[in-house]
Order: sequence, then C-alpha cells, then structure tokens
Amino acid sequence: MSQLNMAVLIVLLAAILLIPGGSMPAADQPATAAAQLPKPNTQGGMPLLEALSKRRSSRQFADRKLPDQVLSNLLWAAFGVNRPDGRRTAPSAVNWQEIEIYVAMADGVWLFDAKAHELKSVLQKDIRALTGTQGFVRQAPVNLIYVADFARMSSRQAEKEFYSAADTGFISQNVYLFCASEGLGTVVRGMVDRPALAKALGLREDQRIVLAQSVGYPPAR
Repeated sequence: MSQLNMAVLIVLLAAILLIPGGSMPAADQPATAAAQLPKPNTQGGMPLLEALSKRRSSRQFADRKLPDQVLSNLLWAAFGVNRPDGRRTAPSAVNWQEIEIYVAMADGVWLFDAKAHELKSVLQKDIRALTGTQGFVRQAPVNLIYVADFARMSSRQAEKEFYSAADTGFISQNVYLFCASEGLGTVVRGMVDRPALAKALGLREDQRIVLAQSVGYPPAR
C-alpha cells in the first residue's frame, strides 16, 4: 500500500471515529431496533381438556423457523396482555409482572415487550447454544429465556426467588398448552449456565435467569 493510500485510509478511519456514535460495529454488538409482531390470534385453538391430554415435553426439533404469526401467538399466550388494564395471560405475585421473556433465535436475541406486542433487539448474534447445556437447544428455532427482574419486586430476597420461580412456572405451562394446541414441541429446562448466559445478555446483578424453554416443530417422521 502506497503512503498516499495509507494516509487516505487513516483519514477515513478518523472521520468514522469522530462522528457521534461512529464506532466500528462488532458482530455481537447490542442492537436497538424493534420488530412489531403481527396482532395475536386470540380465538380458536384446541379445547383446553384436549390440549391438556396432549401436553408433553419434546427434545427433538426440526430445522424449521416459526412463522411470525405463530411466534406472535406463542408470546401472547405465554405472558401477553389480555385486559385493558395491562394484566396478563399468566398471574404474577402482587401483579409485579417481574418476568421478562428473552427470545433467542438464529437471527439474534430479542426481548418481548408485552404492552407494545413487539420484539426489541438485544443482540445480533445466534447464542442458542448458550441457552442450555443439552445439544438440542442449538437446533430448536426458538429458545425462551425467563428472566426475573428483582428490581420490580418489593419483598425479601428469598420471597423474590420463590415468587419469581412460581410465576415462571405459570408462563411455561401456558407455553406448553399453546404448543400442544398448535402441534409444536417444547420442553422447559433448568440446565443452563446462568453466569455465561447472563453475561451474554448483559443482565444487571438484580436480574436472574430462572428457566429456559425450547420451542419448535417436531422432526418429520
């Protein structure tokens, strides 16, 4: 490279770095974009007792992306807003609504905003392998990560852990019943390297990963 070309390159790089916010992007840099989900379909579906009879855990998934409408319905069923006052499809102690749902997919990690019914981009990187210690989590098209925000809870530490665990259980069962109704496979999981995953998600100290749950279509037979 000639001295002239080198000088031009240095000037261009300096210009980029001097622009406000103009740093070189990294592959795993947190993003700020949001993606509006389709309006959830809150009618129809399988009768409750039939869905209960079909509820089960599945650990094998096809390499098939969930359509946007199915993902929208799934997240609404999990912990969406179902009343004008902002209350949700699953109960939460003192209506703290402390459980946040992070959605890990091939295109990155997203945070479900139930009030706006949209996904907020958290990380532009496929970290599905970090959402659990079992091999199938890499294959599942969707891995839900249930994170308790203790800052929203006004109680003692032991009570925060107890209530957030119970509230996560309600949400995960909603996901199980939705999956049974829609012909999807799912399994809730506790085998997670929580420190590594929390670091990847950029969680605060008062945010705790409770459980994760894989969702996807069963493999073709």
